[in-house]
Amino acid sequence: MADACIRTVVEAIHSSPTQAVLYFSGGASLALGWLTSVPGASNTVLESVVPYSRMSMIQLLGKVPAKYCSLQTAEEMALLAYNRALKLSTPGHPVLGVGLTGSLASTRPKLGDHRFHLSTRTSDRYWASTVTLSKGLRTREQEEKVSSYLLLKAIAIACKVPATFDSELVESEVPDECERLFGEDEELEQLINGQICFKVYPFSSDMSNEDRKIILPGSFNPLHDGHLKLLEVATSICGSGYPCFELSAVNADKPPLLVSQIKDRVKQFEKVGKSVIISNQPFFYKKAELFPGSAFIIGADTLARLINPKYYDGDYNKMVQILTGCKNTGCTFLVGGRNVDGVFKVLEDFDIPEVLRDMFVSIPADKFRIDISSTEIRKRSGM
Repeated sequence: MADACIRTVVEAIHSSPTQAVLYFSGGASLALGWLTSVPGASNTVLESVVPYSRMSMIQLLGKVPAKYCSLQTAEEMALLAYNRALKLSTPGHPVLGVGLTGSLASTRPKLGDHRFHLSTRTSDRYWASTVTLSKGLRTREQEEKVSSYLLLKAIAIACKVPATFDSELVESEVPDECERLFGEDEELEQLINGQICFKVYPFSSDMSNEDRKIILPGSFNPLHDGHLKLLEVATSICGSGYPCFELSAVNADKPPLLVSQIKDRVKQFEKVGKSVIISNQPFFYKKAELFPGSAFIIGADTLARLINPKYYDGDYNKMVQILTGCKNTGCTFLVGGRNVDGVFKVLEDFDIPEVLRDMFVSIPADKFRIDISSTEIRKRSGM
């Protein structure tokens, strides 16, 4: 394939909004060079990892694979890459995870086939392909080129851009492909089951290129004006960032939300044009790992629980250690005044361990104070 044709495809990929993480081993090494040699690569490539050694692949997968070069391994690599892309991407951008594992021509003749397995994962599409190459037909360099062509083509298709170039397969080399599309319900089920780490509903018209998120977590049952005002005030204090709400589908002490419940709550944000992230992490130290560098907006009632050793098996040192882990991710907490056991309290009313104090920022009561809660609204309305 001519260099001009490769460049045209790569330029189209970089012009799309999709951001990708690529995991590949044993083939397709040229594809990364093609992607990064054309200006605009940072629009597309978030990260690329080549787990070439046995131990590297084990650490990537978190287990010893049944087979290192297999369709299952490529699928697992693609799903890991998709979750990684979710964490690294600019909020609101579609993301892509790519996995490829191959067994191509080597310095010694191989008993098995020369083959590679390729998989891609987006929010609504899973695709996989196995290609068995004609043994002895090509050199290693030529097999690398063929696998790179097909990897680039798969990325282009996932980015919804044209990719009609010749992959240089011969007539007998027919890719064995499979595809599965899934809707919102199935994606949310995958989130609840822990297959994917979160889903973004980018309803806000103010799309930001900021990596830092300003997150107001809650159950939002229902969403009310106090939530909207609190996020607005916190965003003005932060100065920059991507403001959004976050709802965990998984609760610490209750059953997970049903898909129908999640969708009903999401509709509230769609009506007011505000972005919301659905996650599966109810604990703040896990949220900090999921959204490093973020500013979390909490009420004084939540702060009271956050710094209470009671919720850390009664161990003060364990509490400090876990919250120091949050601090090390670059996260901060903006604290708004709330009623705590019948008394209105603000950040300054709490004894924060000295090592953690700079992680907390006060939201002045004169800028925000709304005492009503979602619980009280439900009681008043008989919900």
